[in-house]
Amino acid sequence: MTTEAVQSPAFLQVEPLLREKTLNGQIDVPMLPEVAGKVVRLTQDPESDAIELAKLIQSDQSLAGHVMRVANSAAYSPNSTMVSLQQAITRLGMKVISEIALAASITSSLFDAPGFEKYIQHELRFSLATGLWSKEVARVCRKNVEAAFLAGLLHDIGRPVAIQSSLEAANELGVDLTKDDVYLLESHYQRLIGSRVVEEWEMPASVISVVRLFDNYSRPHKGQDQTMVVVAGARFAHHFIGKKQGEDRLSLEELTDSNVLADLNLYQDDIEKILEKEEVITSSLEVMHS
Repeated sequence: MTTEAVQSPAFLQVEPLLREKTLNGQIDVPMLPEVAGKVVRLTQDPESDAIELAKLIQSDQSLAGHVMRVANSAAYSPNSTMVSLQQAITRLGMKVISEIALAASITSSLFDAPGFEKYIQHELRFSLATGLWSKEVARVCRKNVEAAFLAGLLHDIGRPVAIQSSLEAANELGVDLTKDDVYLLESHYQRLIGSRVVEEWEMPASVISVVRLFDNYSRPHKGQDQTMVVVAGARFAHHFIGKKQGEDRLSLEELTDSNVLADLNLYQDDIEKILEKEEVITSSLEVMHS
């Protein structure tokens, strides 16, 4: 492992234990809410229907309330009010309702990381923005829009789990990590840990590929097109909201010069078409993340 960052004595104590746990599959993976897992499986089943989805979401009253609130927001239904999930699914479609339900299930409450709550909230907001922007990139590239959203939503799921695991390892050793120590451990292990999380959550193979190879999308692999779409989605999200808390946003020039946009054969008019979605995506992000 190489890094330019300073490695403190505490970091040097915790890192070997975290590495051992990561490589041996001993990381505690948070449980994905049961309803969210079923929503994913339902959306993969071509024979599923709106009635099944409505019954599933209604089995979780809190989730059902959230989905109805988002579905009735100005971002999704500016000129009408829906009174039932069945009606919302009929009007907005199963895919959109599924996305709202999944986004509502991936929250900071899944993770036990005292002192890092706001940081994790921002990371999850960035991931949701990546999912929404990935959909627009996929649409222009004529790729699977729904798959792009799910992969974008989960592409950095290893980050909060890496933070939680770092704190657990430090607690096991009786060591106090600084925040910089934790961020350094997160950056080193989030990709490996993220791959394990999506495998444990039984996500589609294409999502697992994106999580595993997000930082190395040029490496040939079966889901390479989808990985590139999500990497591009993350670049758009980085431009509009910033990847990390307090970090400068990507400039428009940096965004348009991104190698991944060229690798996707996106021309200037394609990029402008995606950028035109800013208002829609901002509205969706605000209501889905609230």
